[in-house]
Amino acid sequence: MNICALVAERLNLPAATVDRVFRLLDESHTIPFLARYRKEATGNLDEVILLALRDERERLEELDKRQAAILESLKTTGHWTAERESEVLAFRNRAELEDYFLPFRPKRQTRASVALEQGLGPLADQIQQNREPSAEQIRRHLDQTASPLEPSQAWAGAQDIVSERISESSVVRARLRERFAREGRVVSSQARGAPTSHPYVELVGKSEPLATLPGHRLLALLRGEAEKFVRLSVEIDPEGARRDLCRILIPTGSPPVASLGAAIDDSLKRLLGPSLETEALREARQKAEAGAIRVFSENVRQLLLAAPLGQQAILAVDPGLRTGCKTVVLSAQGNLVEHGVIYPLEPHRKTADAEKLVRAAVERYRLKAIAVGNGTGGREAEAWLRSLGLPIPVFSVNESGASVYSASEVAREEFPEYDLTVRGAVSIGRRLLDPLAELVKIDPKSIGVGQYQHDVNQKLLKQSLDDVVISCVNRVGVDVNTATKSILTYVSGLNPKLAAAILEYRTAQGPFRRRSDLLRVKGLGPKAFEQAAGFLRIHGGEEPLDASGVHPESYPVVGQLAKLANCEVKDLLGKDLRSTMTQMSSLGVGEATLKDILLELERPGRDPRPALEVTLFDEGTTKLSDLYEGQILKGIITNVTDFGAFVDLGVHQDGLIHISQLADT
Repeated sequence: MNICALVAERLNLPAATVDRVFRLLDESHTIPFLARYRKEATGNLDEVILLALRDERERLEELDKRQAAILESLKTTGHWTAERESEVLAFRNRAELEDYFLPFRPKRQTRASVALEQGLGPLADQIQQNREPSAEQIRRHLDQTASPLEPSQAWAGAQDIVSERISESSVVRARLRERFAREGRVVSSQARGAPTSHPYVELVGKSEPLATLPGHRLLALLRGEAEKFVRLSVEIDPEGARRDLCRILIPTGSPPVASLGAAIDDSLKRLLGPSLETEALREARQKAEAGAIRVFSENVRQLLLAAPLGQQAILAVDPGLRTGCKTVVLSAQGNLVEHGVIYPLEPHRKTADAEKLVRAAVERYRLKAIAVGNGTGGREAEAWLRSLGLPIPVFSVNESGASVYSASEVAREEFPEYDLTVRGAVSIGRRLLDPLAELVKIDPKSIGVGQYQHDVNQKLLKQSLDDVVISCVNRVGVDVNTATKSILTYVSGLNPKLAAAILEYRTAQGPFRRRSDLLRVKGLGPKAFEQAAGFLRIHGGEEPLDASGVHPESYPVVGQLAKLANCEVKDLLGKDLRSTMTQMSSLGVGEATLKDILLELERPGRDPRPALEVTLFDEGTTKLSDLYEGQILKGIITNVTDFGAFVDLGVHQDGLIHISQLADT
């Protein structure tokens, strides 16, 4: 199988480009590196297309492995011929390949296999030719084979053989598969033994076209079936299906004889119907899961690329009522400086003491902002802090997953001497400073976004989420002198072992002064350096370009630019040189790469994330009962799904804006 040519054809790309990308991937180049620093080699393909290339190749490689396994099985069972090998290798669709293999697949004993062992094959052949065997013919056949069977048993056995042959016909299966896809309807009913009241009761008694059934509703139905509240079936027109089989099995158009008609009905009801119904549901589920994974991944991307406050000293508050509000002071680098507990809310309400502690912390550490978790008591704590009239902004921070972090191995490594409450407050504060750096420490499934993420293929979900995290981390870039092991692990070319080695070097030798110092890290060789260096930043180091996204391999090009401009390299930073590109044809670098270099020089180390804004909830709206029809409120979108968007309005319960109520602009 020429996988490269097939991928190129399916994705409508030049075969030469696909071949180059595959070679680069095989040489351990990462997708972020290829998308950013090998644009000439990849034809300027972005990460989305590069990921599609990788995934399509993996799918075809799996098909290739399956073809090899089928050929081996054919040889083992004595069914192999040169013609069949050619036919197997010609398939490009897994379902069609499996249909072809079905008659040759080693199978457990069936009614048809027993009948064949009893010598009823010739009678089955006659029925399949639409010729009804007479009672005399059946008796004569039984006499010739010395069979102990009764004529009625022989007649039934021959029909069983025909039924199985029909069900194993690739032409028949393809026709019925198309009918299930075109007209199949998902019918939901109450499962036997299920209570009359359950979470899926509104989904019971419905019939919807499989082709247009929304993915999120199908996943809900499947979950209800798994929990034994709902029974699902996919129904098609039985008469239409029977007509399809008759046309295929009797090319002359004659009506089926009684035995063949009975075999057709039996095959549809007992073999074909259940098999293709299961297959149709499985394929629909795969599509629904792919949609859910896509939605979840995009939600995670939005969270990871949320606006950061940046390196500022802050106060972080993990709100609580009975146990008080946990507070931590974080340095501009996110280090824990001080922690405590205040009681500004009911039932304790020691507001004077709480105000004194907050004002003292703001003044002593010259704090620039306050981060308040949006959990229980969050609105009340936020309102109280704003009422103090402090000269710094107060931000509401989504704390979903903070408790997961505080109990994790990563948190224990960072703060072994502190309890979960302190760690949780630190996580809230760090999410304000840099959401990306903090959220990479948490399993994305714990962040509180997405739809049915626990019901989908977990391997595909993990791969998709890993791709998103890697993409976001490398798109933003990482300060190698402040980065944690968690975020370094996702940098192109690095892994947990290399990330730990970088931290060990930094602890022993102090901050990195140049990117080239990374080559002194134990285990970090030239290949890893090539992949990682462009995404690692060194601010205030000896080489000004180390704070930018210019790759070290392009430093000589920047040096030539400086000579052309008759200035130092550092003098190029912040300048727009794109208008002079026509004078740079002698630099020996591709146009796409040169554009990227000039953009980095114009805005060195630019952060692609948006600027941070304070979202102020309505002060008079703090609980559900405060809401009224026609009210206009500001809110924060916390989750996007196929059926709408969830919005935090500051009333402790997110509201759903249904997709029918969302603007299409």
